[in-house]
Amino acid sequence: MTTFLRTIEFLSLSLWLGADAFLSFVVAPGAFTILGNRDAAGMMVGYSLARLHFAGIFLGLVFLLARLARTHDFGSFTSAAALCVVLMMLLTATSQFAASKRMETLKKEMVSVQNTPEMDPRRVEFNRLHHRSVAFEGAVLLLGLVGMYLLVRETAKA
Repeated sequence: MTTFLRTIEFLSLSLWLGADAFLSFVVAPGAFTILGNRDAAGMMVGYSLARLHFAGIFLGLVFLLARLARTHDFGSFTSAAALCVVLMMLLTATSQFAASKRMETLKKEMVSVQNTPEMDPRRVEFNRLHHRSVAFEGAVLLLGLVGMYLLVRETAKA
């Protein structure tokens, strides 16, 4: 059972990390290249990002539940790998429920982000939130890589 639960830990973190990398390096650049219309591309990426966020939070919970079932100890949540996953979940939730939510409101107000002047206060705030969202995603990706390394190192020591 221990091997199965450890596999669930690896699988949940791997799926989240892979999906995040795929969205960041394939879907988002592809949408903006192929669709041509920045508003349409933004809608597609926003749609995909929201699903990634909910999937990531779910996979983080699966990771933590598998860890708890394997160790029978809430103290295992203080391991470096588990803390990476918890931070990933917090950043993802902040991105989804704060930054992305506000960006959606601003997009509705502007109707077209692409056609809103750069100095419009709504566009300025949108751009600031977009940069923050990108930073959150970058941090989640980095934490996922570090978490995976730490999880492998944990396994090697066991």
